[in-house]
Amino acid sequence: MSEYGRSVGEVARRLGVAVTTLRTWHQRYGLGPSEHVAHRHRRYTPDDVARLEVMCRLTTEGVPAHEAARIALAGLPGEPAPARLAPVADPSARGLTVAAVRLDMPAMLSTIASAVRGRGVVYAWDHLLCPVLVEVARRQEPDHHMIEVEHLLSRCILEVLWTVPRPFGASAARTLLACAAEEQHTLPLEALAAALAEQGCGSRMLGARVPPLALADAIRRTGPAAVFIWSQFTPTGDPAQLEPVLAARPRPALIAAVGPGWGDPLPRGVSRPADLSDALRLALPVTTRRDH
Repeated sequence: MSEYGRSVGEVARRLGVAVTTLRTWHQRYGLGPSEHVAHRHRRYTPDDVARLEVMCRLTTEGVPAHEAARIALAGLPGEPAPARLAPVADPSARGLTVAAVRLDMPAMLSTIASAVRGRGVVYAWDHLLCPVLVEVARRQEPDHHMIEVEHLLSRCILEVLWTVPRPFGASAARTLLACAAEEQHTLPLEALAAALAEQGCGSRMLGARVPPLALADAIRRTGPAAVFIWSQFTPTGDPAQLEPVLAARPRPALIAAVGPGWGDPLPRGVSRPADLSDALRLALPVTTRRDH
C-alpha cells in the first residue's frame, strides 16, 4: 500500500470484487475512500478496507446489501472486522440464535414460522433470518466448529419457507429460479420463491449447479416471464454463462443475475437486483401481466 492509502483498483483486487461494485457501494451506501490528498484521487484507508471486508462477507452470506452496509458502517474505526458484527439485538433474533446454538429444532421452527406468518417472508428474511445466519457464521470463526448449527438452521428455514402456499396451475409458474453452473447455495432463491408465492406468483426451482445450456433449454420448454440466476461467490459468477440464457426463445421479459458473486460487466439485458425486496419488485410486474 502506498503512503497515501489504496487505490480503488488495489482494493478491488484485494477483495476480489469489481471496481464498479466498489463505486456502487460508495454511491449508494457511503462505503467509499475517505483519505484525500490534494490533486489526487481519494484513497482507501485501512478502516475503509475493513468496512468493505465486512460488506463483502455479509453480502456473500446473502445479507441484503443495504443491511450489510448498515452493519459495516456501524463499527468504530480501528476495530477488527469481526468486532463490527455486533450480536443481534432483536429479541426474536436473539431467541433464534440461542435455539440454533442449542440445536433446538422445535424452537427454531416456531420462531421462524411466527415471523414469516406474522410479518411476511421479506421482513423475516431481512430482519430475522439473515442477521441470525450472520451471527452463526461469526461464531464459527476461527475453527468452524458450529457448521452443524448452520446446517440445522438452514434446514429449519427451508421447512418454514416450504409451508408458504404455492399457486396451482401451469400458468402460475411464471418465474424460473436457478443457481449458476457451479453454485450450490439455494437458500436465497428459496426465500424468493416463498416471497413470490405470498404475492400469488408461482415459480419453478431448478436448484443448485444448473448448466447454462440446461437453463436455456428449460426456458424454451416452459416460457417463463422472469428468470433469476443466483451466484454467491465470485468463482461461480462468470457473466459469460448468461449468454445462452439471453439467446433462449421465447426470451423472458426479465432476466436477472442475483447474488454478490456476479462479475462485471453483465451482458446487456440482464438486471441485477440489490436484494430480496428489489428482486420481488422487478418480478411482480412481469409475472402478473395477463399477456403471459
